[in-house]
Order: sequence, then C-alpha cells, then structure tokens
Amino acid sequence: MIVGGWVRDALVDRCSSDIDLEVFGLGRERVTELVRPLGFSGPVGRQFPVWRHTRSAVDLAFPRAGQDFFEVDRRETLSTALREAARHRDLTINTIAWDPLGDRLYDPLAGIADLDRGVLRAADPETFGVDPLRVLRVARLSASLEARIDEGLVGLCRGLDLRSLPVERVAAELRRILMELERPSRAFEALRRLGHLSVFAPLASLEGVPQDPRWHPEGDVFVHTLSVVDRAAQIAASLSPEVAEPLLFAALCHDLGKPETTTIEADRIRSLGHEAVSAERVVEWLGELRFNARLVASVEGLVRHHLAPSQFVEQGAGLPAYRRLARKLAVGGSTLIDLERVARADHLGRGNDESSDGTFGVGVAFLERADQASAREGVRADVVSASFAMRRGIAAGPELGRVLVRCRAVQDETGWDDDERILETALADLASEDGAAD
Repeated sequence: MIVGGWVRDALVDRCSSDIDLEVFGLGRERVTELVRPLGFSGPVGRQFPVWRHTRSAVDLAFPRAGQDFFEVDRRETLSTALREAARHRDLTINTIAWDPLGDRLYDPLAGIADLDRGVLRAADPETFGVDPLRVLRVARLSASLEARIDEGLVGLCRGLDLRSLPVERVAAELRRILMELERPSRAFEALRRLGHLSVFAPLASLEGVPQDPRWHPEGDVFVHTLSVVDRAAQIAASLSPEVAEPLLFAALCHDLGKPETTTIEADRIRSLGHEAVSAERVVEWLGELRFNARLVASVEGLVRHHLAPSQFVEQGAGLPAYRRLARKLAVGGSTLIDLERVARADHLGRGNDESSDGTFGVGVAFLERADQASAREGVRADVVSASFAMRRGIAAGPELGRVLVRCRAVQDETGWDDDERILETALADLASEDGAAD
C-alpha cells in the first residue's frame, strides 16, 4: 500500500516526491529478498526496519503499532490490518491508503471526508501523543492545506510536552515551514494557538514588543516578522533552494534583537542597534539548532546589515562603502543582491503607505550603486596575490599578511585593478603608519 502524505497530496492535486509504502502479510526476510533486486537497501534499524530505495525518495516499512513495527499475520483481514495501522498515524488525512495494483483507496478513519472539509483531526487520541513532534506537523499542515484544526486536536496538542524533542527534529520542521509554505506565518500562528510557539523561543519573545506606529502600523515585532517572512517567501518562490534558504531565515531572524534594544522615549519607540544584537541571537539560536555553519554565517551577515541598503542610499554612501560591505557579506557566502532581497522583504512587511504599492525604490538605487562599484554579485578577487608581493621583495610571514590585508583595503577603497599601483600605495600607507607610531 502507498500511504500517508503522497496519497493525501494526490487527492488535492498536489505533487509529492516522497512515497511511503507499507507491506502487509510478508516477513522481513521475504521483503528483503523481493526488494533488493529493485534497488532498495537492506532494512535499516532493528526496532523500526525501513527499506529505502537508493535512487529515489521511496521508503518501505511494516505498519506501525505504537513504538514498534509489526508484521501483519496472513490470517488477518486487510481491512482490519489497515485500521489498526491507521490508529498509530498522526492525522486522519494521513491514514488514507492506495493499492496501486488494484487501484483502490482504503479510508479506514474517514480521512477523505476530513480532507474535503479542510479539517485536521487526530487519527486516535490515545496514540497521538506518542511523538510530540506531531504538534509541529499539525501547524505546518494546517498552513499548507489551509485547514482548520479540530478542537479536540487543539486540546491534544496543548497537552503535550515538547521540551524533550531532539533539536535536530525541531530544526528540520522549522526549515520545512520556511522552505515549503507559501505563507509560513500561518504555521507560526497555528503554533501560537496550540500553545507551543515557545518551541521557537526567540520568535516567541517578539510577541508584545512595541514598534512606532508611524513606521509600523501593522503591529508589534512578532506581527511584523510574520509579514516579512511571508514577503520573503514570495521573493524566494523564483529562487533556487540554496539562495532561498538564507533569505527566509534572515527574514525570520532580522529583528530578534528588538526585545533587548527597544525603548520608549516620550512619543517615540526606538530600537537602536537592534541589528547587531539580532545577529548575535542568530548565531546563538541557529547554532543551538545545529544548522550548518555556512547557513549560520550567511544569515548572521544578512541580519547584521539588513538596514544597510536604506542607510547607504539615504546617506549617499560612496562606492568604496559598497565594496567593503560586499566583502563583509562574502564571509558568509552572500552578496549585495541577497541583502537587497532581505531589505525588500523587511520594507514590504510594513503596513505603512510607503510599502503599500509593493515596490522598493531604495533597493533599485542600492543595486545600481552596487553595479557602479563592481560589487553587485560579490567581491572581486584580490588583485595583489601573495606570489606577486613576494616577487616584489615582501618576505613570507606576518609582514606578508599585513601587506595583503592593506592591499585589499586599497583595492576596495579605490576600485583599482593595477597590482603595482595597489601594492605601492599599500606599502606607502603602512610606512606612514609605522613612522607615526615611532
């Protein structure tokens, strides 16, 4: 039987690449014998054996009963076996099974009716709590399907303790919320209703943090952040996953520092320096969730500088500033193009008149200046190489490193591409500094 999400999505005309198969009436050795020639691995896991196809997203397993898989007795009727297996799934809409050989649907718990009605119900209240991660899945599916969460299911979710969940599983669900949903805000709003927004503690801390209504009439920092994430998801829809991921995480994290920096002064609400504090919280939170270091570095840089596009344009920053900013972002593998996208999402996520027309003129001007600085798509390679400097008499060692750092600064400041000129200027600068120090 094909079971779970693939069947559910097919019934609502959605594509799904992950296929889960359940096998009834065969033992472990016989299953292995049959599927190995088809490209499946041997069973992975003793308690929960799963056969995985090595070239596609197809998993094959026995039905599950509580914390154990079981091999269905041949004498047991298929309908009985399907119903028992369905009891141990999370939601009724995920209990629908399809027999691809007989082209027959099995719906032991009326999941099709719930799918048609757009409602999420627990497959079995007694077994739902076996995996607390199901709370996050409920939030994600309610957003994906725009489905109502049944009141009974709300109660079950609120009664679960998520503190024991491995951080890797929480991180995987956070990533799916951001990367798979057209409007990630719906999932976070659902989590708040279910009483578990605290599983993403830095995000929960944004609730109730005020913003100046002149610039943010949409509401507090939490409301603004959800709006920005949805805008980022719109922008990310046309991007590759590698480019979209840091954009979405940066949109989610860009104001994490506001709870610590927000002050109310007379009739003004200010959050001075929040971007630097937000960047620090990015490193802490995403590090705790064990996301890879490159993603963390990219998001940290984008969050730290997310105000730069507006500041640079408003203050008339010179071309060297664009080159220096591009170099800072390059540490995390990001570009000024990536930064403009984050700033655009932030701008469009405000509910004021300036963002109502869906344009971001500052972003256009920012990228035009980045083009003029030859820094739009990243930093240029160093014009002065170590070998070139050594051929000009600079000895290998600390002094060489010092010279190369200064050459890079001269290159960014001037935009020159003449290695001799850059090196001469760098050496003159260093000599001047050394003389002043003496």
